[in-house]
Order: sequence, then structure tokens, then C-alpha cells
Amino acid sequence: MASLRDIKKRIDSTSKMKKITKAMEMVSASKMNKAEQNAKSFVPYSEKMQEVVASIAKHTDATHPMLQSREVKKVGYIAITADSGLAGAYNANILRKLNNTIQENHTSTDEYTVIAIGRMAVDFCKKRGLPVARSITGLPDQPSFANVKDLASETVQMFTDEEIDKLVIIYNHYVSAISQVVTTNQLLPIEAVDTTTGTSSQYEYEPSEEQILEVLLPQYAESLIYGALLDAKASEHAARMTAMRSASDNASDLIDGLTLSFNRARQAAITQEITEIIGGASALE
Repeated sequence: MASLRDIKKRIDSTSKMKKITKAMEMVSASKMNKAEQNAKSFVPYSEKMQEVVASIAKHTDATHPMLQSREVKKVGYIAITADSGLAGAYNANILRKLNNTIQENHTSTDEYTVIAIGRMAVDFCKKRGLPVARSITGLPDQPSFANVKDLASETVQMFTDEEIDKLVIIYNHYVSAISQVVTTNQLLPIEAVDTTTGTSSQYEYEPSEEQILEVLLPQYAESLIYGALLDAKASEHAARMTAMRSASDNASDLIDGLTLSFNRARQAAITQEITEIIGGASALE
């Protein structure tokens, strides 16, 4: 059995760790609330962009390469992860999905490339020798569009220049504070434009519909990437809050068990001392 001093040290160290995880839980909860608001605030803009694109697609014959499928020779995968761990299975689920998708659909590294967002994704690709076309790390907890504009623009340009023929994004979709779902969406070519959402009003386009789509569609694709990043950030903070809460609960259980062991050891020591005293008194009689 461990000595009283050893048990006491473990109780003290576990108590200090519990204070840290509790503080991290509170910080993550605060960040999650802000990130959730950011993600929800972005939805009206994204929906309006889709409505405008759908309106043009519904009432005109204008076409654009981003709306048309072509032979897929190379696929680009955007993987959104965190820069650090301590978030439960948040990063592992995304990276597992990325790896499984690649294994199921490709036999050569020439058939795909990765756009890595977050240090975990970058390190994962480096360790496994996966090709990385673009990467970014060190994003703030509440990223602005300016933080990812260059990456989003360059990624969309890769499709326009036919460096890739399909763009897929993998990230954790925020459902609630205790639920995040790994989601895979095709961003390019844009196939999910719902023409039923377009307004019924007739518009006159100036300049032409083609010129409007030329400007609007890249912005729309970039906004989808940014929207997914906001969603992923809310999921990250929620996952970290849940992980830290679980760590705090486990620390409490461990402290309770150690305290019980400490009391038992102390009682055994007291009983031993009493027995020795009684034995010594009996020897003197």
C-alpha cells in the first residue's frame, strides 16, 4: 500500500489538475457561445448568396464552369481541424474520415491533394506523406473572413485553373454543445443550388448574367469555405468544453477514491500504533 505522504501528493496534484481543467472548460464555454453566434450570424448571408445564384440559374440560360461537372482527374480535400488537442475525438474523427475517404477512392497521390486548415491536419498529412497543396495554421478562435480569404481564393482558383476537378470539404458540423457530426460536402462544382429558392421576380441584369456569375460564384464558393470554418470552430470549442468537463469529473472521482484510500491508510496507521502501545504496556506488566 502507498504511504500516506504519497497518497497526499497524488490528491494535491489531482486537485491542481482539476482546477486547470475546470478553468479550461469555462474558457471553452465562453468561446463556444461566441463562435456559435458567429456561425448563426453568417447563415443569412450564405442563404442570400444562394438565393441570388439560384435566381440567375432559374431565370436565365447563363452557365459557368463552377456549375458544370467535368471528368474528375484530381480531387481536392479541405480538412478543417484544430491547432491543438485536448478536444476529445474532435480532430481524430475528421482525420479518420479524410484518411478513409482517400483510401476508398484513390490508389495514387496523383489523384488527390489536401488543403489543410489547422496544425493537426498539417501534421497528419506530413506524417503519412499526403500531398498538401495549401495549408494554414494559427487561426484565431473567432476567425474573420480576412484570415482565410487568401486560402479560400487560391483554393477556388485551383478549380478554375483545372488543377483540381472536384473540391470536397470535411469538417465537424456543430449540432449542439454536446453533439458534433463529421460532415463531408462537395463545394465544387456547385451542384446543390436549389432553384426553387430563387425569387419569382424578373430582373434585368447589368452587366450580363455570365459576367455576374463570373464574379459571384467564386465569392459564393469562398463563403462556403468560411461558413464551414465558423461551424467547425463552434464544434471545436464545444468538443473541448465537453472534454474538459469529463476530465474534471474524472479528477473528482479520482480524488474521492484517493481520499478513501488515505483515510483507510491513516486509520490502519493509528490502529497499528494503538496495538503497539497496548503490546508495550502488556510487556511491562
